[in-house]
Amino acid sequence: MRLGLFDSGVGGFTVLKKVIELYPNNSFIYLADTARIPYGVKTTHEIIKIAEEISNWFSYQNIDAFLVACNTTNAIALDVIKRNLDVPVFDLIGSVASTIQESRVGVLATPSTVKTKAYTNAILQFKPKTFVIEQPCPEFVPMIELDNINSVEITDVAIRYLQPLLNQKIHSLILGCSHYPLISPLLTEVLPSSIKLIDPADALSFKLKLFMDSKASNYSKRQNLVDLKIYVTSNLKNFPDKAKHWLNVFPEVNLVSLQKKGWVS
Repeated sequence: MRLGLFDSGVGGFTVLKKVIELYPNNSFIYLADTARIPYGVKTTHEIIKIAEEISNWFSYQNIDAFLVACNTTNAIALDVIKRNLDVPVFDLIGSVASTIQESRVGVLATPSTVKTKAYTNAILQFKPKTFVIEQPCPEFVPMIELDNINSVEITDVAIRYLQPLLNQKIHSLILGCSHYPLISPLLTEVLPSSIKLIDPADALSFKLKLFMDSKASNYSKRQNLVDLKIYVTSNLKNFPDKAKHWLNVFPEVNLVSLQKKGWVS
């Protein structure tokens, strides 16, 4: 089975890594739209256009299922992706919303995601009495992409973003951008131990498991990746090193134009 995933950069690696660990005998195609990173400060119109181009590109890739590994696109243009792809689509926000048990929930997300209140609305559909507070974090993605995750600067930024949520006495914290699990050690260090960190990729992986199991395929684990193809829209030279750093693999990385119709990998 061939699974497609995308993000604006390395953030989707947090989803990809979990899925690979669960289903190593499958094929994976990962697209990083590095030419337009970050997505989290773009307008609704821009994200919709991006979603159209990405889903059009994936429609030529012969995938069996698609994983939306970008929260911003998930929040704004999930309907566009579902409309353009003829395969099951698994998303982060919808997957995690039904799993929330706590009554006071914080969400760290990009400004564009927070503006939609997608997490709040999705959670309230399942637990109407839940208190949800969403915090925009515009500085996180650029810092993570530059691998600036152990600095005093990002610690100070994290503390600043977390304070309004802590003031509201949250019980759990959703990492509402796929980049943010890459700094979960930092967040764990500065948060009270009583606050539960939630990575939506876990819930997405569980939903995917139900789908994969229904196909009655064999997913015995192995140590090496069988088939991983990575495509980027810019910065071809630097991305293999990022894949090695975050995934501990060194796959072939190819440059692609999302505006080229009918492109087939």
